Amino acid sequence: MLSYDSCLKYAQENHYCPHCKERLSCCETPPFHIGDGLGWGCEVMFVCLNDNCPVYARGWKHIEDQYGHSGSYRYMLLPGEEKGGTLMVGSPEAFTGCVIDPEVVKKQNVRYQEEKEALHGLDACIKEHNLQPALKLILDEAAGLEGRIRSCDCLVDLNDLACIDPIRNHTFTNPDIEHRANISIQRVLQGNFKKECPYCAEIIKNQAKMCMHCGKEIS
Repeated sequence: MLSYDSCLKYAQENHYCPHCKERLSCCETPPFHIGDGLGWGCEVMFVCLNDNCPVYARGWKHIEDQYGHSGSYRYMLLPGEEKGGTLMVGSPEAFTGCVIDPEVVKKQNVRYQEEKEALHGLDACIKEHNLQPALKLILDEAAGLEGRIRSCDCLVDLNDLACIDPIRNHTFTNPDIEHRANISIQRVLQGNFKKECPYCAEIIKNQAKMCMHCGKEIS
């Protein structure tokens, strides 16, 4: 896997297509070499994704005439090489989904550093009654599963009602984490003798017969 520094270094290099003069896009290499299956020997390649490039534009007819298949070519250059070559592609979308964007890489690194900091703070969050590390990990869909599970368990010991609104307003992609977080919320509510209004979801006293927020009667 490419390190942050390597990703950023490659993504910021400037290489140009000799056929159309457009800047080449830095892309992650496919998992195998189309020709021999032995791999590319590198983690990135620079590819011309200009659809008006003559290599790409003329390639469709050439492959159709020669092989009877739908496809074309992209100019590509491997790191450290001065002269590139052509790479067969089967669709216009090929390589467009694996472009390494420097700004995205930077944002991913910031997220990763924040995750590390939250994991470090998780060990002391209960003693310090600091909800933020646990909440950060629970709401970070890219964070590691183990840290998110630990965070859900920490909510009960933290016993802080402030965790409820952020979690309720979050859209989870992992149903297991959502389920664990919901169970923890129920235990936090019970520990504070509270409940959620079934009509407006505001937090009210456990023994309340009418919601002080929406005015609805609660059976």
